[in-house]
Amino acid sequence: MRIYSLLISPFSLAAFFFFFLLLPTINGIAKENPIQIAADKMTAVDKSQTVIFTGNVDARQGDVRIRSDEMTIYYLKDDKKEGDTNKSAQQVKEIICKGNVEVTSQEWLGTSDTMHYFSRKNLVRLIGNAKAYKGQNMVQGERIDYHLDSGQSEVFGANVQAKDGKAGSDEKTGRVNMTILEQ
Repeated sequence: MRIYSLLISPFSLAAFFFFFLLLPTINGIAKENPIQIAADKMTAVDKSQTVIFTGNVDARQGDVRIRSDEMTIYYLKDDKKEGDTNKSAQQVKEIICKGNVEVTSQEWLGTSDTMHYFSRKNLVRLIGNAKAYKGQNMVQGERIDYHLDSGQSEVFGANVQAKDGKAGSDEKTGRVNMTILEQ
């Protein structure tokens, strides 16, 4: 029974903080919407303050859905003194989704190899073949940063080696691409 309670507590906190801090800010989601997370496996590691979901991760709240191969939630260290029975909510430090990341909400779709959420900066970062679609319009780059506080987004091209593959070349060939269709 003790092991079960250790797994459920961090899981519940992970789900709570992920969906009530990150996602409502992205799209103004009502907090009363139920949270659903499905994965093939969930592991809570108290020592490192992490919860790891692996295999076909599918997290939903309202109209927001995040899918990936793996989702890791990192908490800030809990400074409670030993013997203190007061339960306080842990705070999320960072969330990392890896592999086939897809974030959807109504008409918006974001895809990438990796997604990072930094709670202190209130920043969502899509990394690796990052794309964002709204309707039929699309922007693509190596990295997309979305600042939740300001609503500002930045798209970065990649600094990659020259197409001829010569060492020492620092030619910038990765560029930001955008497609806008008139409606």
